[in-house]
Amino acid sequence: MSLRTWLIEISYLVASVLFILGLRGMSRPESARRGMHMAEIGMLLAIVGTLVQREIISYEWIIGGLLLGSTIGLAMGLWVPMTAMPQRTALSHAFGAFAASLVGISAYYLYGAKLGGFKTGALGFEVLLGSLTTTGSLLAFAKLQGLVRGTPIVYKGQNVFNLALLAVTVFCFLAVLFYPGVQPFFYLMLVLAFAFGILLVLPIGAADMPVVIALLNSYAGLASAATGMVIGNNVLVIAGTLDGGSGFILSIVMCRAMNRSIRNVLFGAFGGVTDTSAAGTDGQMREVTFDDVAVQLAYARQAVFVPGYGMATAQAQHALRELGETLENRGVTVKYAIHPVAGRMPGHMNVLLAEANVPYSQLYELEHINPEFPSTDVAVVVGANDVVNPDARDNPKSIIAGMPILEVDRAKSVVVVKRGQGKGFSGLVNPLFFKPNCGMLYGDAKDSLSQLLQAVREA
Repeated sequence: MSLRTWLIEISYLVASVLFILGLRGMSRPESARRGMHMAEIGMLLAIVGTLVQREIISYEWIIGGLLLGSTIGLAMGLWVPMTAMPQRTALSHAFGAFAASLVGISAYYLYGAKLGGFKTGALGFEVLLGSLTTTGSLLAFAKLQGLVRGTPIVYKGQNVFNLALLAVTVFCFLAVLFYPGVQPFFYLMLVLAFAFGILLVLPIGAADMPVVIALLNSYAGLASAATGMVIGNNVLVIAGTLDGGSGFILSIVMCRAMNRSIRNVLFGAFGGVTDTSAAGTDGQMREVTFDDVAVQLAYARQAVFVPGYGMATAQAQHALRELGETLENRGVTVKYAIHPVAGRMPGHMNVLLAEANVPYSQLYELEHINPEFPSTDVAVVVGANDVVNPDARDNPKSIIAGMPILEVDRAKSVVVVKRGQGKGFSGLVNPLFFKPNCGMLYGDAKDSLSQLLQAVREA
């Protein structure tokens, strides 16, 4: 083995180990940053190992792509706000999947049937998953960015048509596998996969975006693993498999957090329901003032903040952290309750609160914080709706029945910071807002928390 080959293999081995350690580190908030740095170093080693191989024909295009990609990545890192991380993540999935598809398309164009049965199958799988992930991720980005309406877009016979399209696409894939020299099957599969990616995400509402993003991440990873098989790159196989496996597991975790199946997410059009009946929604919502809430918080023993998508859109995480610190200085125990599907991507609330320098030790997951609500003096819900809806627990006929929720209604007092009396993405009126221990503080989350902070200081 030559020195060059030895160095390449060592760089790939170290990169693979760092990917695994990085993924393990990102499983917990306190080690997530260290895990990300490990993954970054691993990717750098993988790139360096690839660039010193003899197969590289021209470095000019590689250097040009490296400079262009680095410039775009740096600009996105500096200018994309933390509240837009779901959209940026969806774009990253689209770019990665499209890169995998281009590798497969070029390999088939250059070699075709010469690749052999195994590589042809991996190539077809790569292009199939990569293509549908590209268009699906772009549509997810458009929905999250507001370029396309976030509610499900459905039409009669949609599921039947989508399944028929998928069947034809899989047939073309099998035809490529058994008859690799017949090019029309390959290019028809390519076009149908692009179309299926759009139709797959079209009926999915914004409430299901955490699951969709995780699932698309899984598809992009599997496409990358197949790319590694085609071009004989072991580190790409390992990284893609890790990405695909973790994305799929995360999709299952997100579905369990909503008490739904992946099949129901993909074909159930959640968020487009017309039945909005809910138990316990008689009466009026009770509006409270900043002074009332400030007195409750200032003299509480324990306060729990529940962030939601409304906090993200208002970019209120810094104001929330300032309010929490002010209460701590008054001797109040402050905790943050995090629901797995709050926001628009897995870990959305964790990312925003970390960006505002909220201590990791104050972040509590659903199963750990729920037992503490009965002893909590004040629970402050900031822009969350469905994840605190007691209908999921109390009404077996509800469309969200069985979905695990943050049981804020069990707290001694609940304050909901909300723009208005709108419904959640489930389309349900939240009976929490009508409970006698709940008060509504209407207004933009950032402005409301800033005014509440001032009122607490004066209390």
